[in-house]
Parts: sequence; C-alpha cells; structure tokens
Amino acid sequence: MNWLFALLLGFIPGLVWLLFFLREDEHAEPPKMIFAAFISGGVAAFISLLLETVSAGTLEKLVIVLPRIFEDNISVFVGFAVIEEVIKFILIFILIRKSVHFDEPVDAMIYMMTGALGFATVENVVITYQNGLVDATSLILVRFVGATLLHALASGIIGHYWARGIVFRMEVKFILAGVLMASVFHTIFNMLVTKFSDYLVYPLAFLLLIGFFVLYDFEELKKLAQGQNSMATESSEQKDIHILV
Repeated sequence: MNWLFALLLGFIPGLVWLLFFLREDEHAEPPKMIFAAFISGGVAAFISLLLETVSAGTLEKLVIVLPRIFEDNISVFVGFAVIEEVIKFILIFILIRKSVHFDEPVDAMIYMMTGALGFATVENVVITYQNGLVDATSLILVRFVGATLLHALASGIIGHYWARGIVFRMEVKFILAGVLMASVFHTIFNMLVTKFSDYLVYPLAFLLLIGFFVLYDFEELKKLAQGQNSMATESSEQKDIHILV
C-alpha cells in the first residue's frame, strides 16, 4: 500500500476523536500546544515499540495467570500496557508541566488525551500500511471504536488523576494511581479483544462504559475549577474589605 494513503487513512480516527474531546475544553488551548502534544504522543509510540521489543522475551518468562478468567500468561499484556501508559505520560509531562498554557485542571486531561491520539495515530498508520488496501477501511473502522479510543480514554484517566493531584497537592501519589488505573483498564481491554476476538461487542461495551466515566471526569474537573475561581474571588473581595476598613 502507498505510504501516503496509509498516512491519510491512519490519521482519520485520531483527528475525529481529537475534535470530539477538544470540545470539552471551554478555554481552547493554543493550536501549537495541541500539535506539540499530538507529536509527542507519536514519538511515545516509537519509544514504546522499542521498549516492548526489548522487553518481550523477559515478560514472557514472567508468568502471570488468572485461573478461570484468563488461563494464558498475561504478563505481556500487563507489561506492554504499563510501558505505553508510562511513556505517554512522561512525554506529555515534560511538554506541559511548566507551560503557561497548563493553567486549569481540565488541561491535564486535554493534553494527555491529545498525546494518546498521536500515539494511536502512529499505530494506525503502521498497521494500515502493513495490512494492505483490501482490509484498510474495515481495519480503521474497528480501530476507530477500539484501540484509538482505548488510548484516549486510558490517558484521560491519568490526566484526571494528575489534575486532582495538583489541586490537592499530592501530585506523585495521584499520578501513580492514575497510571495504575489506566494500565489495568488497558490490560483488560486487550485481554477482552484476545479472548473474544469473534465477539468484539464485549471489548467495545467495556470501552463505552469507561468512556462514560471519562466524560464525567471532565465535568468534575470543570466544577473543581469553578469552585477554585469562586474561592479566589471571595478571598480577593475579603482582602479589599480589610483594606477599606
């Protein structure tokens, strides 16, 4: 398949979801920052692939089984999920943590999900190219509601915990909790896809359920930001009264 066609087709799922989730940000981020986060996510995909290639043999020797649920060794599922979620977070953290544009709680989710969609886009382009023209359209459709959304939602979870950690001044603990939750979610999805490869309704239903909670997280952070603004306004008014007295 022509690389240009693979590139164009592979970009569609990520861009569609990006436009959808950017609507959750009432104060739009600068396009250059969104672009930078998207590219950072793409770079994270290449770094993760390298680390997964290097660690695959070691992970296969580490046996993790869930009797009666998933009898096969799931160490690779767990290891790859952790690698991808950690690398995505690190690159976005480096990009925005000290940025003047990272100025409200919901931004953590926006930038994390943007980076995740950059990550998924690189995967989509490579997989589309490898599978050829015949299966490209159906493959991209499946990945649109599957793996692409998976990456966005998993990183959205990390972004939510990160934001709450900043607000409550327990950033490290909340970030670790977010990465753990996202990795568990990522692992479960991959296990469902493998276990029910002929019944994709199960992993897709799982994604929709998580998607509902991620959208709720957006609303929670917006309310949290509004509460902080109200407290800041009240504090300012009280200071003005004291000055007048």
